[in-house]
Amino acid sequence: MKGNENDMDKKEIKLMFTNAFEGDMIAPKATIKIGGEEGMVAPYDMLFGALGSCLYSTFLDVMKKKRIGFERLEMVITGEKRTEIPTTLKWVKVEAKIVSPEKENGVEQSFKLATEYCSIYYTISQVAEMSYEIEII
Repeated sequence: MKGNENDMDKKEIKLMFTNAFEGDMIAPKATIKIGGEEGMVAPYDMLFGALGSCLYSTFLDVMKKKRIGFERLEMVITGEKRTEIPTTLKWVKVEAKIVSPEKENGVEQSFKLATEYCSIYYTISQVAEMSYEIEII
């Protein structure tokens, strides 16, 4: 029997923790160590990583459609949490360097579109002030 049409949109991971703050996030293609020790990632590290990878994937799609090649993209994401509970993010800033684009025309617009189409950027923007800055080098 065929699965539901929405099964392709369904995402699932498994989390396994000890009785301390350390564990594994088991995704379909990788396992990540979670915790506060060396070699582990913390929750907001994962959130910022998810934001950056979604934003990059979306930017890559837009650049391909515009037929603009580039060497690489370097990204730094910073943010601040609120002190009041729930301690959602107050603000998030994405700084991106696009290295050696074949042409500069269209790169800034492509990144702007990526911020509009990236679902994780949109989700975080519901609680935090979002901003971005790009540099073409």
